Amino acid sequence: MAKRILTLFLVALAVITIVGCFPGDGKNTRAEPAGFFTGIWHGWIAPLSLVVGIFDHGVRIYETNNVGWWYDFGYYIAIIAGFGGIAVSRRRKKKETQPK
Repeated sequence: MAKRILTLFLVALAVITIVGCFPGDGKNTRAEPAGFFTGIWHGWIAPLSLVVGIFDHGVRIYETNNVGWWYDFGYYIAIIAGFGGIAVSRRRKKKETQPK
């Protein structure tokens, strides 16, 4: 029972954290644009932002108030890494032994 409560608490905490940082939430302005690390975060949560954006038109997958190239770079790196494009280690396929 305690394990379920802890799991539920951690899931709720994760959801609240993610929801509070969606692109287009008004936190970033022209005076304080989103930077490189914000771009990384928005890239990581882009699939979730896409789904939430279908129901809430204030949520976007990309922050329009950003610093420019550095935000784009962070966003792109996170998108690629999130879908397995950048992997520190990959499984090597075992060479099939050929019959002699």
